[in-house]
Amino acid sequence: MFENLTERLNATLTNLRGSGRLTEDNIKQTLREVRMALLEADVALPVVRDFIASIKERSVGAEVMQSLTPGQALVKIVNEELVAVLGQENEALDLRAQPPAVVLMAGLQGAGKTTTTGKLARHLKERQKKSVAVVSADVYRPAAIEQLKTVAEQVGVEFIPSSGDDKPAAIVKRALEHARKSHLDVLIVDTAGRLGIDEAMMAEIRELHSIASPAETLFVVDAMSGQDAANTAKAFGDALPLTGVVLTKVDGDARGGAALSVRQITGKPIKFLGVGEKLDALEPFHPDRVASRILGMGDVLSLVEELEQKVDRSKAEKLAKKLKKGKGFDLADFREQMQQMQNMGGVGALLDKLPGAGKLPPGAAAQVDDKQVARTVAIINSMTPQERAFPALIKASRKRRIAAGSGTQVQDVNRLLKQFTQTQKMMKKFAGGGMAKMMRGMQGRMPPGMH
Repeated sequence: MFENLTERLNATLTNLRGSGRLTEDNIKQTLREVRMALLEADVALPVVRDFIASIKERSVGAEVMQSLTPGQALVKIVNEELVAVLGQENEALDLRAQPPAVVLMAGLQGAGKTTTTGKLARHLKERQKKSVAVVSADVYRPAAIEQLKTVAEQVGVEFIPSSGDDKPAAIVKRALEHARKSHLDVLIVDTAGRLGIDEAMMAEIRELHSIASPAETLFVVDAMSGQDAANTAKAFGDALPLTGVVLTKVDGDARGGAALSVRQITGKPIKFLGVGEKLDALEPFHPDRVASRILGMGDVLSLVEELEQKVDRSKAEKLAKKLKKGKGFDLADFREQMQQMQNMGGVGALLDKLPGAGKLPPGAAAQVDDKQVARTVAIINSMTPQERAFPALIKASRKRRIAAGSGTQVQDVNRLLKQFTQTQKMMKKFAGGGMAKMMRGMQGRMPPGMH
């Protein structure tokens, strides 16, 4: 996410961080580069213009010029202005309505509305402990109703049936009646999308809005459409009282123009980011954390939250006890760690949130890519329980058998065993109190507030 923008801004601001003093000239040069970086990221021109003007106004003042570290002071201003553009703080869904609180999903065809409906239902069910039902009012796309039914089954929420022969208004009225009788907390209505904005579509969704009186009307838009996303959101916002935006396919958007333009152009907050295809790949949008990611400072808070939700605590505790007792870390444990990583969206998703990940040499992330993780799990699955517990048994003939069983090469098995040996050594250090020593050693190198 935002790779290109992060790279450009980092290169520009790194030069400044070391500056002993700032002049109007080097501020002007820096802002010119920041402006170019934003335009290349497909941020809308009015947004870029306002953003640069705000930074310029603040950076030629005493706040920067008289600072002991003027370069860092300017980076701080850029960070604060990014947060302001993105919307200051996280705006959660407001579902304080007479149950069922209705969430109406709007957007163009292909933006990912139906999948996002399922992701949101899962989020409300698991994180907010709400009883949720979903219904499709999309009678134009033959597979839409069936797709929502499948998604609802996968996330474990109620699906209210509808049919392509029904009128959308009748579907919504029936779903509302059912949700009331069943005492459900939330009803999410997936509406029809079109390939472009047309009046018939707007008239239909306005009618559904008046029937449902939704607590939230969310506009779902593809982040990869750049500033077009912001313009489409504005057109919808003019026709419908939107309460927020969900940006989808953010993981495929290396530029970030949509995220930086939507809030300014529509005046509506971004409430969620769709960060992958899996049904748990929906993140609440935190402007300060996203600004931090854009500037290459990582997003440790989101990483910690994700660890708490997705790491199996009982398995982690079991491994900790095993290591404490001096029992070795074996290949079965190694496989467990790899699978936990996959549950968290893979290596790329983790690296995205780590400070300084943008400074990794090109190709470093590719060396630990998710295919490599899947290959590692396949190789360990091809071993016998005895081989997993005692890797020293694995000699040439066994390596050939394991490679054949996992569809890999012998050198892949060798690479895995070498990697495992290094991890095993590290785990021994942790078991012997090495973790505490390592943390003490890192104290001086961690950012303020992190130790």
